[in-house]
Amino acid sequence: MMTLAYVALAAVILVSAITAVLSRNLLRAAVALGVGSAALATLFFLLNAPYAGGFELSVGAGLVSVLFIVAISLTESMRGQRREP
Repeated sequence: MMTLAYVALAAVILVSAITAVLSRNLLRAAVALGVGSAALATLFFLLNAPYAGGFELSVGAGLVSVLFIVAISLTESMRGQRREP
């Protein structure tokens, strides 16, 4: 039963990583990175490594929040460039 959980989490991590790399939408890539980070932290907790899981959650949360800020600032600058002739 635990093997199925490990395989499912590994599949979620792999799919979210591929989605984050191949996505043209920056917000979708940030969400995919957040999902992958949460799945990796869950995998660490299942492997009885709570410190690694907690560290992964904190790093993943920081990564996603910074990426959202960058995406918003890039989107605003692109809107400003389109309006000017």
